[in-house]
Amino acid sequence: MVYLLIHNGTLIDGEGGKPLENAGVLIKDQKILDFGSEDSIKLPDGKIEHVDAQGGFILPGFIDCHVHMMWNGFHYETSLFTPLSIYFYQATQNLRLTLETGVTTVRDAGMADYGVKKAVEEGLITGPRLLISVMPLSITGGHFDMELKSGHQVKTTYPGLPDAVCDGEEEVLKRVREVLRAGADVVKVMVTGGVISANDSPEHPQFTIKELQVMVKEASYRELPVMAHAHGSQGVKNALNAGIKSIEHGTYLDEECLDLLLEHDAWLVPTQLAHWNNLELMEAGELPDFSREDARNVAINSHRSMEKAYKAGVKMVMGTDSGIAPHGQNLRELGFLCDIGMKPMEAIQAGTKHAAELLGLQDKIGTIKAGKLADVVICATNPLQDIKSLGNPDNILVVMKEGKIFKDIRI
Repeated sequence: MVYLLIHNGTLIDGEGGKPLENAGVLIKDQKILDFGSEDSIKLPDGKIEHVDAQGGFILPGFIDCHVHMMWNGFHYETSLFTPLSIYFYQATQNLRLTLETGVTTVRDAGMADYGVKKAVEEGLITGPRLLISVMPLSITGGHFDMELKSGHQVKTTYPGLPDAVCDGEEEVLKRVREVLRAGADVVKVMVTGGVISANDSPEHPQFTIKELQVMVKEASYRELPVMAHAHGSQGVKNALNAGIKSIEHGTYLDEECLDLLLEHDAWLVPTQLAHWNNLELMEAGELPDFSREDARNVAINSHRSMEKAYKAGVKMVMGTDSGIAPHGQNLRELGFLCDIGMKPMEAIQAGTKHAAELLGLQDKIGTIKAGKLADVVICATNPLQDIKSLGNPDNILVVMKEGKIFKDIRI
């Protein structure tokens, strides 16, 4: 029997308590066997491999609740010239970069299919564990209807990736069943327009409450949740009143939205990284004309709404919208969460413990605790003193998923 002992580091276990110096984490197979001060860990008989944290900080593997592993930015013309297989080869790079940045679990918010998830699980490619939504649902003319005003279509579908568009309760029901058949862990729905949409704006609500209730009910039969892309306030309200518990973006939150988020004990995924990245692209002249004003308004209003939501006590977790933002920068989001008011420890928990709670994985990941999967990150810097240092992947020395080291750049 071979054991793994991480030692000579300061432990931030994700529970929010005081960091523990001279700490250790003992791992057996894929799980954490024991943790605490080094002298309190009883070493078992058998071979023990040591991982010296070199005075760094030991944290749980991070969780990104909103990514797009199949994307590298979004331009309508790209799919006209790009062979389908290229997206999968690019995804292997995106997955590896994401894992190496310290993220060991992601929830893909659209386009990664069951084969991508299985390839990671079977070790064919390297990446974080995946929860997938397969294909986001959209109304005709909505945020994921890829037919343009010209009549040209830039959408991609194939066996295992159903169509996105559905209208009316019967079509919605069928489409939900199709994405569930395709292996979705969560149903994703566009309840408003979006920044990169050619046919709508972020404020526009999409789908009726009854249509959204059909989605929630059908997903509940498999004990699966629904996540809602939602910028405008009316779309947010519709989603919450229909029973959706995960609001992505939440750009234009009014007081009623905040009250409903609290009343329904729902979660907010701010995706600040993508908003500020879009603003940078806009200033560089790299966004299409129809997106520029939306990008500016969304970035500014999102920051204000997140400040209000944090002050109101809304539950918030880390989600970056990477794929819109560049891959491999995920932990920059923690700095943005602190910019809206969080303390560094709160931001760390938003990307670990609380993110695991949103995904229903709190018994498996999210904190350093005996019996949980050994997803562990060692960073060179003190994130409680400089949270933004985590956004530099060079400061992430070691990344371990289920007891296996995937990155090790210790000197």
